[in-house]
Amino acid sequence: QVRLVESGGRLVQAGESLKLSCTAYGATTHGNTFRNFAMAWFRQAPGKERQFVASISWLGGGISYADSVLGRFSISRDNDKNTLYLQMNSLKPDDTAIYYCAADPNSEIGSRKEVAYDYWGQGTQVSVSS
Repeated sequence: QVRLVESGGRLVQAGESLKLSCTAYGATTHGNTFRNFAMAWFRQAPGKERQFVASISWLGGGISYADSVLGRFSISRDNDKNTLYLQMNSLKPDDTAIYYCAADPNSEIGSRKEVAYDYWGQGTQVSVSS
């Protein structure tokens, strides 16, 4: 089984930056390794539904962002380290949420739909104060 572990979330002030990490453990599933997993970040704010943040393809070339984070957030991956990253700049109070890492072993390019992802991390809390 693949296990995803997020880290890096904390309380910051508006305008500051933060970098989240997600490391995958368990090596393989369905014959695929981390380098063959489409990866994504989702977030869920209090009282809100979980929403898509960003996704990245196998080799990092296919990237998609939610409109709300476009130009501020940057998703990347290091397949040698089995790690996904989310660099968050110019943080706003509306960015406050639990951020989840997700993996899709069956797709090259990540989907914006949460149902496409088979594995999820426990989440890491990001709080942005005004």
